[in-house]
Amino acid sequence: MRKTASIASIVLGALMIVGGIATMILVSSTLREQNIVTPDDACLPGNTVAGPFTAYCQAEIIQEHTLESTGGLTYAELDREDPLREVAQNSAFLQSSLFTSIVAYGVAAMAIAVGLLFILIGMGIRDVAQHVTTTAPPASDPVTTA
Repeated sequence: MRKTASIASIVLGALMIVGGIATMILVSSTLREQNIVTPDDACLPGNTVAGPFTAYCQAEIIQEHTLESTGGLTYAELDREDPLREVAQNSAFLQSSLFTSIVAYGVAAMAIAVGLLFILIGMGIRDVAQHVTTTAPPASDPVTTA
């Protein structure tokens, strides 16, 4: 049973690490394909949006520019007939998309960390199993039969 648990833990850990890395690569390449470059007034100016930090900076600057154009009002605060409401709506959509990519990076990083933990647990189970096998007293020992 220990051997099965050890192997299962190591395999699951490796799969989680591969899945986390694949997710990060997919999100990065998808963001990069959009050819978004952070503006000069962003926290990381002039960078292609292709990771969590540039995505955050882009989302923040979109919010800042939107509030400037709407007089500080958000989509929900604007009158339904206000033509700036569509600008605020598009802004909210873009920000949500960027923040979703940031969350994807976080979940992928967590999967990688948990995968590493599973591998370490699997290796620990294997080590304990080997130690128990090599140091177990013989079956005829009176301590174990009592």
